[in-house]
Amino acid sequence: MKMRTSVWLSFRVCIALSPLAAGAAGQGEHEPASVRGEHLGTVSFPVSCSPSVRASFDRGVALVHDFWYEEARPQFENIVAADPSCAMAHWGIAMSAFHQIWDRPDAAAMSTGRREMQAAQSQPAKTAREREFIAALSGFFGPGNDDFQTRIDAYAAAMGALYRHYPKDVDAGAFYALALLAAERPDDTTLAQEKKAMAVLTPLWTEYPDNPGVVHYIIHACDTPSLAADGLAAAKAYGAIASSGPHAVHMPGHIFARLGMWPEDIEANLASVAASRAAEARHESGWMDQFHSDDFLVYAYLQRGRDAQARAVAAEAAAAIAHYEAMPDMAPDHYMTGMFPYYRNKFPIFLALETRDWNSAATLEPIAGAPPDTQTQVYWARVVGDGHLHRPAQARADLAAYDALIDEVRKGSHAYYADSTGAQIRHEEMLAWVAFADANVAEATKHMSAAADLQDRVGQGEVDIPAREMLADMLLESGKPREALAEYTRAMKLSPNRFNGLFGAGSAAEAAGERGEARRYYAALLKSTGSGSDRPEIAHARSLVTAAASDHTARDPSRVSLE
Repeated sequence: MKMRTSVWLSFRVCIALSPLAAGAAGQGEHEPASVRGEHLGTVSFPVSCSPSVRASFDRGVALVHDFWYEEARPQFENIVAADPSCAMAHWGIAMSAFHQIWDRPDAAAMSTGRREMQAAQSQPAKTAREREFIAALSGFFGPGNDDFQTRIDAYAAAMGALYRHYPKDVDAGAFYALALLAAERPDDTTLAQEKKAMAVLTPLWTEYPDNPGVVHYIIHACDTPSLAADGLAAAKAYGAIASSGPHAVHMPGHIFARLGMWPEDIEANLASVAASRAAEARHESGWMDQFHSDDFLVYAYLQRGRDAQARAVAAEAAAAIAHYEAMPDMAPDHYMTGMFPYYRNKFPIFLALETRDWNSAATLEPIAGAPPDTQTQVYWARVVGDGHLHRPAQARADLAAYDALIDEVRKGSHAYYADSTGAQIRHEEMLAWVAFADANVAEATKHMSAAADLQDRVGQGEVDIPAREMLADMLLESGKPREALAEYTRAMKLSPNRFNGLFGAGSAAEAAGERGEARRYYAALLKSTGSGSDRPEIAHARSLVTAAASDHTARDPSRVSLE
């Protein structure tokens, strides 16, 4: 897939907006500077609605493509108010409630979508194309007892038919590709849906390089280690194409993180936080994207060994969450209220695990009142800590607590999570650490190998620890440095430039007597972290690399390179 990356980086595409669009941003009758200079990507979505709302409709579609749903909904509601005969505006409101690949619609979202699609059908759209858009989404939100998978499969099929009917419609193609990604089954290990989506998106990007949906969905399709390199050009483009959208500016970080490009990852997510705050200052709903960006920032800083910066981001995020939780107008059913406990749990987990503070990991406590699927992550971290500390009784107790929570998950609206590939991987990891805590290395490595093999096929989570790196840790701690080095090397092919992966590989090579290999990995660690880390591992790596360089120079004064 050939991409002219250097050209993409120069894009600053602004969508044309009407005074109605300014009103949708909550800024009153006068068009504000934030709208005049807004960059969401270029969308030209033909509609038969009043000419006075067509530019505003384009902005609404761009907001949906950028996953800025909280801004998209009032945009389309204002269009309904200005042109009650615009059936597609009701489609837009329903799309704003349809958070594809983020989550599955709950009862409230289904009710909103059904109501809006009934309104859309009550005054039929004027073109066959619009009627197909409305029919496809009406099928998803329609009455009946069909489960999510049945509905999303039917929706994806309908969008595929629509795109075949209108192959020059870039937004139809983009929404079809998104539907393919949303229709991936939780236990699918083939990446078939991602590849189908890329077959749709790749030619579209050649012709429409600044369409936000096309570029955004390429990144999501490639958001797995084995495909990440195919998304790098899109990642370098999207933040420029849609520089006003907090989520859009964040999205390149998904690919940068997969490829171990930590400075670029940090830059993208700092820019996203800034975009979130700028949107909030304009009285737009930018704050909700900040915590996802903070999650990536904490992880990226930890990979560079910048622990103080990681902790500062986590502390600042915790304070912001507390602020928003205390707001009197925060609706209890707002979807972000469920995310607050998630992030309040997750930051301490990764601060402990990535700095190898096993005592802290083993004593973490879930946030009171957190949903059971959120609490599971705490017990996963505790079992990892228990395993390293060789506390078998506590490890078994924490695994039992995890299993009990998974039983609760199966009874709730996120039951699909319990049998997803991610849950399968975590359960195998926990079984491995329980066995390791009990000094049963053979059983431990069997379970961790199973977790690693599955994870290699589907990819690790966005912010996660590779199971194969954990396997290497077990082997190194068990006095098997050569086997450990082989697993660290395999882990870094899909999870490059991780701090603990590089240092672990160097340690394993050093323990195996392979000082040249150890120096190579330590030198890579020093290059990846730069000069801002004060972890003791950095001092050890630097001492070995420096000693090797001095030895080479002493034997051959003309040779001063570390190679």
